[in-house]
Amino acid sequence: MTLPKLPGWFPQQSSQVWILAAGRFLSQTGTGFTLFYAPIFFVDRVGLSATAVGIALGSGSVSGIFGRILGGSLSDAKFCGRRRTLLLAAIISAVASFLLGATNDFAGLIAGNLLMGFGVGLYWPPTEAMVADLTEGTQRNEAFALTRLADNLGLQVGIILGGILIATTGNYRALFVIDGISFLVLFGVVAIAISETYKPANSVDRSNKIRESGWTIALKDRTLLVYVFVNTIFTLYISQIQTTMPLYFSKFTATGGSETGFSTATITFLFALNTFLTVVLQLPVARNLKRFSHPKALMISALLWGMGFIAIGLTGMAATGKLFLAILGLSFLAVATVAYLPSASALVVDLAPESFRGVYLAINSQCWAIGYLIGPPLGGWALDRGKLAADNFWLGLALSIGAVILILQALDRMLKK
Repeated sequence: MTLPKLPGWFPQQSSQVWILAAGRFLSQTGTGFTLFYAPIFFVDRVGLSATAVGIALGSGSVSGIFGRILGGSLSDAKFCGRRRTLLLAAIISAVASFLLGATNDFAGLIAGNLLMGFGVGLYWPPTEAMVADLTEGTQRNEAFALTRLADNLGLQVGIILGGILIATTGNYRALFVIDGISFLVLFGVVAIAISETYKPANSVDRSNKIRESGWTIALKDRTLLVYVFVNTIFTLYISQIQTTMPLYFSKFTATGGSETGFSTATITFLFALNTFLTVVLQLPVARNLKRFSHPKALMISALLWGMGFIAIGLTGMAATGKLFLAILGLSFLAVATVAYLPSASALVVDLAPESFRGVYLAINSQCWAIGYLIGPPLGGWALDRGKLAADNFWLGLALSIGAVILILQALDRMLKK
């Protein structure tokens, strides 16, 4: 399949990269339906505590760890490869979405999130490895930016449509059904239009010993391990936007005569704005950061995370201007996110031996599992401690940026050596 000639300013990528981006767009549209509304639904409608919901959401990261290990190994296995691993991930995630749509208690929420975490864990190593296989050099950074753009655009569409659905029908459960259907659509796109991109290092069949050596090599890579530590902190930050922040805005940002916080419509607007900015800024930011090393680009992202968290904390503390502060904070966090994502993935690909990209990207993806294992329960715990703890939670995250920058400086020195 050949795409028509694109304008010079447009990303010049292969048709397979564009098709993969389209599939990710459709999948993330379904995710957008549930991403910000699931915590509100399970707290306000099902009646679970914020801590319980945080624990349940974090439980998906436990199964996600095993999913990523398996996803990395299967992606680098001759008998399976990237494509079949991605198909398996889509089916498991679809089943998990339908299960979450039917649950009415904590046990069901745990079961659904464990299954979803496993499916998402399987998903990331092959889809990221496909992007790396299909690109090289500076083109790779832009390809990662393009696929992240597709992810964010899908989330933007899903959040808006999900907000409209809730406002008109109040049917939160339908959101999970739509999410499940989106994973089935992803399955169809991959099955019909995506070719296998995995190429063994040589024609000799790879033994179990050789496959295992990929994990051994990766776990002995000191530069990778330093990166993994700091990357886990970044993913913990992202988890707060998606799980803790919606509840914080709904409970602790009271305005006027309100006893709680922003309305559902206002929260929908705020997160739609956040994802809209990630869509608009993804490619321009990625192109402007190409002149920096990957660690320096991540330092810029870290500073933006700090400014965003300060603005979010002030949203709950301020007597007036709460909506402005929330918009300011989420704007900083949007730029921080788009500065982080392509640089993080490209750095890992640069470190990885070509035949072990699946394993290296699986370890990179583990950072998300660990960040989401720690982040939601930590945020839920802070919210359950009351307004003072909830407000200062964001300022505490801002203070942690200092440690992140110090680690990134050490990582930059290691890469230069």
